[in-house]
Amino acid sequence: MSNSVKKSPVSTDHRTPGTRWSKRQASKTVRRFTGDVQNGKWYRKLFCSWNICDYRFYKTKQQAIHEWKTSRWLRNRLLTQEEVIKDWEKFYRRK
Repeated sequence: MSNSVKKSPVSTDHRTPGTRWSKRQASKTVRRFTGDVQNGKWYRKLFCSWNICDYRFYKTKQQAIHEWKTSRWLRNRLLTQEEVIKDWEKFYRRK
């Protein structure tokens, strides 16, 4: 079984309460709409999708390593370079 990875190093803000609230508001808007939804994707016009997930964080592996080298705070937490790379893979690379 192969490991699946993301195509780009991205971390999104799917776990905050504000995002859940926005998704619930979008669901309510679509359900309460009294007109006809003409095709499957027409519901997107009822609620702006940018309000559902606003934050995307991009960080490459080289940026994470450079940040570890220059940041005194990360080295004071006694993180090794391998641990920093593991954290980067956990949040930005793996699905």
